[in-house]
Amino acid sequence: MRDDASTALEAPAGDTHWRRNLYVCLTGSFTTIVAMTLLLPFLPLYVEQLGVADHAAIVQWSGVAYGATFFAAALVAPLWGRLGDRYGRKLMLVRASLGMAVAMSLMGMAENVWQLTALRLFVGLAGGYASGSTILVATQTPKARSGWALGMLSSGIMAGNLVGPLIGGALPPLIGIRGTFQLAGGVIFLTFLATCFLIREERRPKAERKARAQVGWSSIPDARPVVAMLATGTLLMVANMSIEPIITVYVAELVHDAAQVTLVAGVVMSAAALGSILSAARLGRLADRIGHWNVIVAALAVSALLLIPQAFVTAGWQLILLRFLMGLALGGLLPCITSVIRHNVPDGIAGTMLGYATSSQYVGQVAGPLIGGFFGGRLGMPSVFLGTSVLMAAGAGYNWLVRRR
Repeated sequence: MRDDASTALEAPAGDTHWRRNLYVCLTGSFTTIVAMTLLLPFLPLYVEQLGVADHAAIVQWSGVAYGATFFAAALVAPLWGRLGDRYGRKLMLVRASLGMAVAMSLMGMAENVWQLTALRLFVGLAGGYASGSTILVATQTPKARSGWALGMLSSGIMAGNLVGPLIGGALPPLIGIRGTFQLAGGVIFLTFLATCFLIREERRPKAERKARAQVGWSSIPDARPVVAMLATGTLLMVANMSIEPIITVYVAELVHDAAQVTLVAGVVMSAAALGSILSAARLGRLADRIGHWNVIVAALAVSALLLIPQAFVTAGWQLILLRFLMGLALGGLLPCITSVIRHNVPDGIAGTMLGYATSSQYVGQVAGPLIGGFFGGRLGMPSVFLGTSVLMAAGAGYNWLVRRR
């Protein structure tokens, strides 16, 4: 099987505005992800301000409020992708940025924890700017540059995940928690304006608009590459998130100074993200030259190898280094996954299929911590790294077999 499927399914030569659209989408994705993640450091404090007094209830409501966004987003991502195929991808970005701007501003006015949770749920239902940007960039960028462009966009998204909690820790002491939400809503509103006036989506010929009416898997000549990418997206998020529940406890075994445990744990969590930010665009450009499948198989195999020594480290700096190297290896996976899906489906259902890809990644974000916490608590923390290594190696083998066939 060719890496880019048949000529009939190849991406168009590229819209004339694809570079400007990429930079607007990159900036917009960064700001919206920052806004979605900045509440992590102060969410329990805000839940307490909203009237929840019991410590266990604060933790429970914080988890529910934070997870509500991703649960809702996983449910509606294919729907927004399908509507984008029919009515235009820019329209989906306009909808997402306006919806998120309103929701973030209203969060600063919440009077109880139920309202906060409902608004977090609304963000997931109405949002999806980053996933919509991925669809727009994937369908507009020339095929030969898709890996690089999606790598750039992926770097912006991961940078938002890294910077968001830092900003969320710095702003509340200066302007208050409610003021932080208001400011975030204002920044996203600027993203809404930039999306409206700067992004250009060329009108497609009548024949292509008719093709967008295609729905479902039946219009895909060979669904095996798409299924492989959905599974790989889930696997990637499981690998990244499986250590989240155990990382602080694991670091406590490696660091003798109790006062340094949380600091080292935070650096460990950030190391993989930093590595991915640095490598995403470079691996995307490499994939454009040597093939996306080759990069996917190599990235999964290398990460499987890097997970093994993580189970046997004896110092915090060793874990930080290995997580950083793992981030470097995995940085190109999401751009390559998107590119393979884009090159193996007709343009009329590209948004729908990429919406399914987004949902599969959210599944991994939810399943990863559950799996890591379960096995870490029962079989010991090294088992999480070794088990994830086996999964990544199996993913590499599976993708290699699908590529050959």
